[in-house]
Amino acid sequence: MRLVQLTVPTGMRGAVLETLDARGIDYVVTDEHSRREYTAVVYFPLPTPAVEPVLDELQETGIDEDAYTVVVDAETVVSQRFEKLREEYETGDVGSERISRQELETEAEDLTPSFGIYVTMTVVSAIVATAGLLLDSPAVVVGSMVIAPLIGPALGASVGSVIDNEDLFRQSVVYQLLGVVVAIVAAAIFAWMVRVTNIVPPGLEIGDVDEIAERLTPDLLSLAVALGAGVAGIISIATKLSTALVGVMIAAALIPPAAAAGIAIAWGEPAAATGSTALVFVNVLSVNLAGLVTLWYAGYRPENLLSLRSTEQRVRKRVIALGLIVMIFAAFLGGITYASYAVSTFENDATAETEAVLEDEAFAQYTLLEFEVETGGGYPFLVPERVIVTLGGPPDERSGELESRLNERITAQTNEDVTVEIRYVGQVEM
Repeated sequence: MRLVQLTVPTGMRGAVLETLDARGIDYVVTDEHSRREYTAVVYFPLPTPAVEPVLDELQETGIDEDAYTVVVDAETVVSQRFEKLREEYETGDVGSERISRQELETEAEDLTPSFGIYVTMTVVSAIVATAGLLLDSPAVVVGSMVIAPLIGPALGASVGSVIDNEDLFRQSVVYQLLGVVVAIVAAAIFAWMVRVTNIVPPGLEIGDVDEIAERLTPDLLSLAVALGAGVAGIISIATKLSTALVGVMIAAALIPPAAAAGIAIAWGEPAAATGSTALVFVNVLSVNLAGLVTLWYAGYRPENLLSLRSTEQRVRKRVIALGLIVMIFAAFLGGITYASYAVSTFENDATAETEAVLEDEAFAQYTLLEFEVETGGGYPFLVPERVIVTLGGPPDERSGELESRLNERITAQTNEDVTVEIRYVGQVEM
C-alpha cells in the first residue's frame, strides 16, 4: 500500500477533494502557507494498484507535474473505507499487483547508477569474472555477477519504451552497449596481463578450462536464461520485489560470456570469441525483448493517452525487430548446439562400436580403459578431430587386426576426417 502526499495548487482544492470523495478515499488536508501558488497538502492512503488510476484522474482535473506528488510505502492502514478500496483494486491478477507507472519510472531511473560508477563497477565485475573463469571457480564467477550494475540499463530500455520516455530508452541503450564493450575490453586487457606475466601456466589451453569452454560454445539453452532474466527482472521492479537476486541472474547472462570473449581475444584466438560474443548480444536482446513484452502485458501505457497509438506502434516495431534479431542469433546458437550434439553422438556411437569389437573372443585379452575424443575445426563449431583409445592388454603386445577394425568402425560413425590413435597399457595377470 502507498501513502500519497499531493501539493494542491491554488484554486484546485475543491476539484481534488471532490475526486477523492467520489472514489471513497480517506484523506487528510493541511493548509499550505510556504508558497503562494499552493493552497493545501492532501495526504491519502491507496492500495498499490490504485495509485496510477487515481493520479491519472487527478491529473485530468488540472493537477500537473508542477504540483509535486510524493508516493511512499505505508506499513498499515486501519480503515473500513480503505478495505473496500483494496477489494476494488486488488483482484489477484498481474495488473493488480504492479506498482504505478510513475513509481516504475522512478525505479528504473534509480536502478541505473551514475556514469562513472557504472563503468567502474562493470570493469571490476568483468575482471573478477575473468579471474574466476581462469581459476575455473564457479564461486568467483558468481561473485562477479553480484557486483555487476547491469539490471538498471537492461530494464530501463523496456520501461522507457512502454511509458513513452525516449530519454530513458536512449540512455539505457547506450549504457547497455557501453557495458558490453567495457566488459569485453576490460576482460581482454586483464587476461592479457595475466598471460604475459605467467600468472597462469604458460601452456594453458582455454578450451581445457570447463568454465571457459562452456561459454565459448554456447547452446540454445542460454536463450532461456536470458528470456527468464528479462521477465523476472521486470516483474521484480513492477511489483517492488527484491531486485538483487534478479540482478545476479541478468548479470549471469552477460558478464561471464563477456569475460570469456575477452579471454579468447587475449589468447590470440578471436574465432573462439565468436560464440561468447554472440551469446552476450543475444542475451542483451533477449532481456530487452522479454522485458518489453512483459511490461506491455502488465498494462503499462504512456501517461499521455494521446500518444498511446504512436507508443503502441513503436513498441510493436521494437518487439518485431528484437524478435527477428534474436531469431537470427538463435539460429547461430542452434548451429553450435547441433555441432556439440554431433560430437556427443559420435563419441557415444564410437564408444559403443569399440566395446562391440572388444567383445570378440579374438580380442578377449584386451579391455577398454579410456575413450577420448579431441575436437577441432575451430570455435564455436567444433568437430571430432582425433580419437584416442587406451586399451589394457598383455605387455609389449599389439594387435594389427584389432587396430584395423577399431579404425574402420570408429571412422564410420562420422563424415569428418578423424584420426584414430590406439594406445596400450600393459597388464600383468596375477
